[in-house]
Amino acid sequence: MTIEPPAFDEPRRPRGPRDPGDAWVVAPTGERYWGRYGAAGLLAVDPDRGVLLQHRVSWSHHGDTWALPGGARHEGESAVDGALREAQEEAGVPDGATRPRLMQVLDLGYWSYATLVADVVEPFEAMITDPESRALAWVPVTEVDDRPLHPGFAASWPGLRALLDVHPLVVVDAANVVGSVPDGWWRDRAGAATRLVSRIEALSAVGMDGALLGRAGDTWFPEWSVVVEGAARGLDATARDSVDVVSAPASGDDQIVDTVRDARAHGREVTVVTSDRGLVERVTDAGASARGARWLLDLL
Repeated sequence: MTIEPPAFDEPRRPRGPRDPGDAWVVAPTGERYWGRYGAAGLLAVDPDRGVLLQHRVSWSHHGDTWALPGGARHEGESAVDGALREAQEEAGVPDGATRPRLMQVLDLGYWSYATLVADVVEPFEAMITDPESRALAWVPVTEVDDRPLHPGFAASWPGLRALLDVHPLVVVDAANVVGSVPDGWWRDRAGAATRLVSRIEALSAVGMDGALLGRAGDTWFPEWSVVVEGAARGLDATARDSVDVVSAPASGDDQIVDTVRDARAHGREVTVVTSDRGLVERVTDAGASARGARWLLDLL
């Protein structure tokens, strides 16, 4: 079937009913932006192959340039969900193949574009699943600037590239955090730790203000490591995709310090959640920053 260029450079949509978000927004100066409720795109990062880029067809807005799989957000859709949906529709990115790490938003007041940086956790082959793509390619980070880039992506790429090596990790002293609230945790330490992990999982799904991690201006989705000990050791950690539960074989404090040292050796930025002054001193000496239990409980 021959694909005819759409009228007025309108991006193609999947078959089915048109979403109210599929419309142009006209700026006071006359520029047009696609997406009544804003737009979102996915910057998928693979440690071996680079970043996934889309070569846009000539009839699209700023055609014959390279950019991210992305497009208009649906009415009521979050930026994360919009970026993942568009990447699936345009590049065949499977559900669960990436893990969100960072969200940057360009907000013009009358229109916004959200870039979701996500790490590939299940390698996949990108597929052209939308007529708006002329080609898809995994491009090494050092070669992105060699291609003709979409103006919007070209403007955001330097800032995004500078953050690609930043991998925040939050290590939680579960015994200390659970013990800071007199809710009867001493009767069921494992149950209290399980509830804490479940609440952290919910937080990990929505991310947090980067200022809380010393990185203002963006929403970050740090990795979480919850260290349990004593009666909570052996906590069921199955089916926990976003939170790593670590059962300390002996001292929980020693396990936390070991976790910090290993993460710092791999260049990670580490924040430890504990109100134990002795542990704070140890993890700070190991290169981590520390936050008290109340910091996390307020977030939850």
